[in-house]
Amino acid sequence: MAAGRFRIGYPRVSVLVVRELDVPGEIYERKTYAFEFATVEMPYESYNGTNVRLRYILKVTIGRNYVGSIVESRDFCVRNYSPVPTINNSIKMEVGIEDCLHIEFEYSKSKIKIKNMELEIRRRESTGSGPNTYVETETLAKFELMDGAPVRGESIPVRLFLTPYELTPTYRNINNKFSVKYYLNLVLVDEEDHRYFKQQEITMYRLLETPQSS
Repeated sequence: MAAGRFRIGYPRVSVLVVRELDVPGEIYERKTYAFEFATVEMPYESYNGTNVRLRYILKVTIGRNYVGSIVESRDFCVRNYSPVPTINNSIKMEVGIEDCLHIEFEYSKSKIKIKNMELEIRRRESTGSGPNTYVETETLAKFELMDGAPVRGESIPVRLFLTPYELTPTYRNINNKFSVKYYLNLVLVDEEDHRYFKQQEITMYRLLETPQSS
């Protein structure tokens, strides 16, 4: 038997496929059974989040007449790959009213001096729907982009290496049960320790790794 299971508070099986491997009878020696689930659709990736889990389980049951059945199960992982998006726009994060990032801006005619700047990667997991939606946000990584007062006209290039972090692709309304989104969160701190934020959603996708030529 193969099953796909969502767990949000309590287990909920969404997909179930059963194959009979042998006819009723007796087994006197070790036997090996070949099997295949050729037509099972697995459109969603395995996911182990804060409040929701999406599992795929392979389960075998040996039914016996007078004693309890023998049951064994194993989880297996499903990964789905996506093509490169045709539109992959660069990200501009605004603090202020201009279409660019300012590290010096004006508020109530008083200039604010920036002390440092951080960039965070955040994951937002949403479960349920409508008024029953529950959102859990987790900060996965923090990067210090600047320490001290910036120089006028200074440009700070940023490159994030994602390999060290346990990321998944972006999931949008998986089986009407949950969504997972990722954000870049920019944090500016002034000399009086006031904090200013700007958040930008980013889309994560998984590419099929191609072997590198030697």
